[in-house]
Amino acid sequence: MQFDHIAISGTDLEEAAAWVEDALGVRLQTGGAHDVFHTHNRVLGLADGLYLEAIAINPEAPQPDRPRWFDLDRFSGPPRLTNWICRCEDLDTELRRLPLGFGRPVDLQRDTLRWRMAVPDDGILPFDNCAPALIEWQTPVHPAKRLVPSGIRLTRLTVRHPEAEKLKALVAPALGDDRVAYETGSAGLHAAFETPRGPRELEA
Repeated sequence: MQFDHIAISGTDLEEAAAWVEDALGVRLQTGGAHDVFHTHNRVLGLADGLYLEAIAINPEAPQPDRPRWFDLDRFSGPPRLTNWICRCEDLDTELRRLPLGFGRPVDLQRDTLRWRMAVPDDGILPFDNCAPALIEWQTPVHPAKRLVPSGIRLTRLTVRHPEAEKLKALVAPALGDDRVAYETGSAGLHAAFETPRGPRELEA
């Protein structure tokens, strides 16, 4: 398992993208629309093979026949950091290791990108959405390599939850990434960055 990207959710994509751009001091790139869940995004290339996406429900798309991923059907309020995503070589094997709440594989695509993602039936990830979503890319080039470098590096993702140690015991043995920290507290995520304009932060 490897750390793949982070997601900032909003009720409106323009608003979510503007929030990220104001916080990090850089413009996001055009993303695209997602089938199945009928969302759309904008993206930002980060250092070390990571990237960031701002995501929201696509108002021009139909209502999906199942709950949307990232718990977007229940999202309200201002834009904020809501999810982190880890990639794995074999999604089915990884899911067998984890509790059932991490979801079932769904085949997805955006433009020329194709991937499988584990999505819970209700769209809500374990540990109050603080558990990582799991993805298996099915394209030869990772999407982060297609993005313009931003000069921004994610230095720390702090995952806070009342049962943080339990979540760590499930995820950390397979992930092994020093950038990810687990902290006992109210549920939420916090990301710290190095940018050309100095340290910046994004939070739930």
